Amino acid sequence: MKTQERTQRDGTTTVEDMRAIVRDTYGGPEVTRLDRVSRPEIKGDDVLVRVRAAGVDRGILHMMTGLPYLGRLAFGLRKPRERVLGLDLAGVVEAVGPKVTRFAVGDAVYGSGRGSYAEYAVASEGRLAAKPAALSFEQAAAVPVSAVTALQGLRAGRIGEGQKVLVTGASGGVGSYTVQLAKAFGAQVTGACSTGKVEFVRGLGADSVIDYTREDFAATGPYDLILDIAGNPPISRLRRALTPTGTAVITGGEGGGKLAGGLHRQLGATALSPFIRQRLTTFLGLVRAAELQDLAPLIQAGKIAPALDRTFMLAEAQDALRFLEDGKVSGKVVLTV
Repeated sequence: MKTQERTQRDGTTTVEDMRAIVRDTYGGPEVTRLDRVSRPEIKGDDVLVRVRAAGVDRGILHMMTGLPYLGRLAFGLRKPRERVLGLDLAGVVEAVGPKVTRFAVGDAVYGSGRGSYAEYAVASEGRLAAKPAALSFEQAAAVPVSAVTALQGLRAGRIGEGQKVLVTGASGGVGSYTVQLAKAFGAQVTGACSTGKVEFVRGLGADSVIDYTREDFAATGPYDLILDIAGNPPISRLRRALTPTGTAVITGGEGGGKLAGGLHRQLGATALSPFIRQRLTTFLGLVRAAELQDLAPLIQAGKIAPALDRTFMLAEAQDALRFLEDGKVSGKVVLTV
């Protein structure tokens, strides 16, 4: 589909534009701004979505700052490859490419797209699903990246009923879903977080909560499964908290230097795993329609729910990004478009 045009009173045509959050260089929230850009074009299996809300997560901070530097292989070496920020979205289908078979104009959808901090964004059909009726657009926009990452992490850890599970970073976007999903799968869940977020994590359904500023999680085990989502604990510390045959799944992880971030821990863990009884693993999170569809019945049944900390208007994107960057968020932040 070609970029849409509109006819002016004088008979000339102009390319339709839209409001979007853009940046031309890497840096903090201050490099972003609200601007007007051309609406994206679609082709093949692309879906043009009229964005109603867009999620804000830590992955966006990495795309914004270009850190760790290794990420620039995907984001753009010297400057951002994509000017418009944003991945998570929820909205209404505006147009579809010729190969799209699952959606039609007017359908309410959610998923992951390109440049979702805008009035319109493009998403591949394979990264979208029908929006659960139980969720508002703002709630739905808080689901895709974080909830799918949580689901994939638990599956990578081979979650089982009755297991004793520890979730580090339990108050964050991914962590808040991991706690809820682990409970839905029948596990006994302990969440680790900072002092001010203990009650929040308890409210997610965690059986017990560790304030990591006062207590070492490695001394509270042993656990059958650890989802290491936040911080940068040494592999040896994770192993001390596991049963002799337990599993640790390492995802995300801040710190670790500007070059590779926490990747060194993931690589080290997977290299060590074949030589020990414990299982140390990681995975590459990717939003796909299949996982979004798997989450839908759990959402409809009320077994998991987005924990929205705060919503911001699109023009307030700098404030939203700074709020997340400062570590103040419990659960998720969303932009209303």
